[in-house]
Amino acid sequence: MVNRLILGDNLEILKTLDSESVDLIYLDPPFFSNRNYEVIWGDEGEVRSFQDRWAGGMDHYIAWLKERVAEMYCILKPTGSIFLHCDWHADAYIRVDILDKIFGKNNFRNEIVWSYKRYTAVSNKFQNLHDAIFWYVKTSNYIFNEDREDYGENSGKKDSHYKQDEDGRWYRWQKRKNQEPYKIYLSEGKRRGDVWEIPIINASSNERIGYPTQKPMALLERIIKCASNEGDVILDPFMGGGTTVAVADKLNRSWIGIDQSVQAVKVTELRLQQQTDLFTSLYANSYTLQLHKYDYDTLRNKDAFEFESWIIGQFGGTAHGKKGGDAGVDGRTADGTPIQVKRSEGIGVNAVKNFSVSAKQFDKTGFDKNMQAGNPVGYIIAFSFGKGAVEEVARLKNKENITIKLVTVEDIIPVSKKPSIVIEINELSRNENGTREIEFIAAGHSKAGIEFYSWDFEYQPDKGFKPSVIMDKEGKQKRLFNAGFHTVAVKVVDNDGLESIEVIKLKVNGSVERQ
Repeated sequence: MVNRLILGDNLEILKTLDSESVDLIYLDPPFFSNRNYEVIWGDEGEVRSFQDRWAGGMDHYIAWLKERVAEMYCILKPTGSIFLHCDWHADAYIRVDILDKIFGKNNFRNEIVWSYKRYTAVSNKFQNLHDAIFWYVKTSNYIFNEDREDYGENSGKKDSHYKQDEDGRWYRWQKRKNQEPYKIYLSEGKRRGDVWEIPIINASSNERIGYPTQKPMALLERIIKCASNEGDVILDPFMGGGTTVAVADKLNRSWIGIDQSVQAVKVTELRLQQQTDLFTSLYANSYTLQLHKYDYDTLRNKDAFEFESWIIGQFGGTAHGKKGGDAGVDGRTADGTPIQVKRSEGIGVNAVKNFSVSAKQFDKTGFDKNMQAGNPVGYIIAFSFGKGAVEEVARLKNKENITIKLVTVEDIIPVSKKPSIVIEINELSRNENGTREIEFIAAGHSKAGIEFYSWDFEYQPDKGFKPSVIMDKEGKQKRLFNAGFHTVAVKVVDNDGLESIEVIKLKVNGSVERQ
């Protein structure tokens, strides 16, 4: 599956992606600007990245960005494009020292000027009211779906160059280089220029999620539509507020989003959940979330066969991929050594005894070879092992020279417990029309620390969690409720990216009752 939300350093993650596997890359890296605006989410991953980026001056910043763009070049398809978003602080350096050198001057297509209006402080210079977006391609054979602006069907009436054909459509003649004339219809629109006037997201916009540098969906729609087709793979290695992923999903593209911040990844996931029913998407319910840690309860309750295949892959082995009839062996390592998986705790002595027989029957030649070399003849993977299992492993080694390696799930992947949450409800006021103002106070607890809360005030279990408030740092919300029954859901997200949900059923009548 291509659709992935990935938490981590994009440099290291980019190195793991297949070469020439991405059709379009949009990146909006942190600008070389006032440091006070650089730390947006404020969680550990973002602060660490910020410190790396600002260890030196402009030269260090360019070097930091250049090695990442070099990896992007490798994973971009020959027909692909890259759009790099920047502002005046470093745009000249980025174009000359990074993009020209990596992609080549001849593969530069446009410097797109994103023009917008906003109020700025009084100063002794003209206002800065635009960003630059550099568009480069990898080869001359690239995807470009021309986007035309609307003339307006009646605009030709005021222009003597235009005439009406027999169907009433306005057109004019245009000459090609070879002097051959052809018709240009107003209804087909005019070619779009490199200055794009698209409003920024204001405080009252429905798109607004509270991310200070959030880009408008209209901007990403134009980029994605012009340089990719349905089903193509879109990459945003500086995901931020998740606009690229949300738009790519809406436009039926596959996507990969990467960010160093837990909050960025989880907010993007919530945006996908929010828009699932708003757009007809091929991909909204089909993606993987890759975090630093995995939730213990989710893994323990996962389908046994799915868990078996997944954990063997994480261990670096190959699962047999069949249910039953495996004679106690579920997979093998790269060198053929058998693996058994137990999706449970406290594995006992019998499991070890039985597996020692199964491993020998699976491949006697390999068993004997490993035994003579003092290598493990097999591996058992489980959540934990009891005293009897540990003692049996020691007996087999000492008495029979058979080495079986006990491997816990946490030896393979980082595991943590998801956060807990408690909700307090207070009725604040009663209005004459029968509505009640209710205050909700969420208190989450996690050893990793709580990042934020998200609220769905019209929760429907069959439709899933659709947040009306995506990010709430305090865990406090007030809402008016009419008389009747209401269901509210709140999610708490911790610093590991793990989450819990609490569902509250309310009856609002003469009083507020929690069902």
